[in-house]
Amino acid sequence: MQDSEIRLNSFRAWFLAARPKTLTGAAVPVMIALSLSWSDMGGHLRWLPAILCLLFAFIMQIDANFINDYFDFKKGTDDEFRLGPKRACAQGWVTLGSMRKAILTTTLLACLTGLPLILYGGWSMVAVGLLCVVFCFLYTTHLSYLGLGDLLVLVFFGLVPVCCTYYLQTGQVTGLAVIASLACGLVIDTLLVVNNYRDRDNDRRTGKITLIVRIGESNSERLYLALGIIACLLGICFLVNGYPWAFLLPLVYLLLHIFTYRRMLRIKKGKQLNDILGENARNMFIYGLLTSIGLLMG
Repeated sequence: MQDSEIRLNSFRAWFLAARPKTLTGAAVPVMIALSLSWSDMGGHLRWLPAILCLLFAFIMQIDANFINDYFDFKKGTDDEFRLGPKRACAQGWVTLGSMRKAILTTTLLACLTGLPLILYGGWSMVAVGLLCVVFCFLYTTHLSYLGLGDLLVLVFFGLVPVCCTYYLQTGQVTGLAVIASLACGLVIDTLLVVNNYRDRDNDRRTGKITLIVRIGESNSERLYLALGIIACLLGICFLVNGYPWAFLLPLVYLLLHIFTYRRMLRIKKGKQLNDILGENARNMFIYGLLTSIGLLMG
């Protein structure tokens, strides 16, 4: 179906607005945390909180995508010069009023999904959930324009989901869980780096001062490569703690990451970088899958 054939507020329009390819970023931290929990708990899991954590992550990711779609259009960032995938509000596939209702719905649904986790993790889970919701809005409305998006990815796609999911399973947060969360956050941040690398000229023009705009093209390329390498080096902690395969298997991811990096250097600019975005999402999922398998084998 061509973009011009997408009907206003249709299922197809909402499907594209939800950005399903980004859901790998929500799944990977929970996968890794549950795999580490499974091994540390001798092959046992609390299945209800595991499912709730995964659902909460998925819904919050969709919520973040809706918020980003709405506010970037309102701010004028998603204009005719945008190189990335087309956005629902900017293309007129979804009305602004409908998107506001969708944001309210997904926010409330995420809160309702996470609420039962109080039974497993105590009232601290309420604070974690509120922080996720607040920063979900702050990211698009303010913090991404100040170059703080990468820090938020490290926190809310690494530390928070991995450590909280692990805590809900085991009742504690170990040093290894923290290392796993940091490595996970670094890998997922590669997706944001590619996205902002592609949009660097347009972001500079519209006043969106991302980290990529701040550090420049060459340093951004070095950062992208370094994120994948550092994440895999952190895997040495798995090796010394009795999870050798959780270090060895993700080296396949590192090879893919380097290949994607070299291709990104050849492309440099333009809409073709959207292909790199797709490759990167695939690489992220492979990292999560291989790390999870390695932890289960441990």
